[in-house]
Amino acid sequence: MADTTARVLRLLGLLQGRAMWTGPELAERLGVTTRSVRRDVERLRELGYPVRASAGVGGGYQLGAGGTLPPLLLDPDEAVAVTVSLRLAAGGSVTGVEESALRALAKLDQVLPSNLRGEVEAISEAVVAVEGVSMPVDARLLSTVARACRDKVRLELTYSARDEATTARRVEPYRVVAMGRRWYLLAYDLDRDDWRSFRLDRVHADSLHVTTFRFTPRAAPDAVTYVRESVIRSPYRYVARLRLHAPLDEIAGRVPQNAGTLSGLGDDTCELETGAETLDHLIGEALWLGVPFEVLDPPELRERVRELSVILAEAAGDGTAVPGSGTP
Repeated sequence: MADTTARVLRLLGLLQGRAMWTGPELAERLGVTTRSVRRDVERLRELGYPVRASAGVGGGYQLGAGGTLPPLLLDPDEAVAVTVSLRLAAGGSVTGVEESALRALAKLDQVLPSNLRGEVEAISEAVVAVEGVSMPVDARLLSTVARACRDKVRLELTYSARDEATTARRVEPYRVVAMGRRWYLLAYDLDRDDWRSFRLDRVHADSLHVTTFRFTPRAAPDAVTYVRESVIRSPYRYVARLRLHAPLDEIAGRVPQNAGTLSGLGDDTCELETGAETLDHLIGEALWLGVPFEVLDPPELRERVRELSVILAEAAGDGTAVPGSGTP
């Protein structure tokens, strides 16, 4: 009976994993005859699973949609992926589904095997989700880094910088931050004796090595604040400070977390600090916000605004603009 039950559960897992199976395919995967497959299909139907059967070329067995959702059979990788995704959604990284995600998470946590619960908790504790991400990340890499954060063990890795130069790094991992489009690791770089943020998509997964050296946690900066500031400053040639003539609440929804830092100045104005490779890109970002602004820093950006104001005035056929008279 135990063997039969295990085989029926395997059959259910196969039917959930693919749209259509032929009888011989299922028999080969389960190591039984097609007659045994037919009996096992009947057992599933008796348990309420709507298994459809069709004859002829292209026919076979298919798990149909029922009135209620049948139990799902998840392998370890799938269970970890689903649980972590639900926890990120429950934390607000996917808007509008927080309450539903919490209910689903509570049900899944009750049946999650103990050997997987530790891995899921490691990832959940290590990850801070500020905004939903669209850049994929290697699941094993994320899991390895998260466990190292939890267990407080050093990592050795190879990292590609923006200019594609690769370096070997020894780090103490603290937090993984999901922000904007990407995943970042906040870690203490032992060779540079300072904090650094690393984009996980630039970490060579095949070079990642978890050492046996445990470390005593240092006084770490706030992970979200550090990553946001490093993203804004470090990759860019120019960093600008702009005074926006609009309330902070009005602007906050238009500026992604990884695109700039906003602070209120009072009098219905706020300050934006942001970075870009070119001055024109900075001006484009400011114009996209659709509110009046002043350039506080750097001076070369202020001069570029003056130059463009003349060009734009001439393009509009104004004819009254005088070089250097534009108001930044």
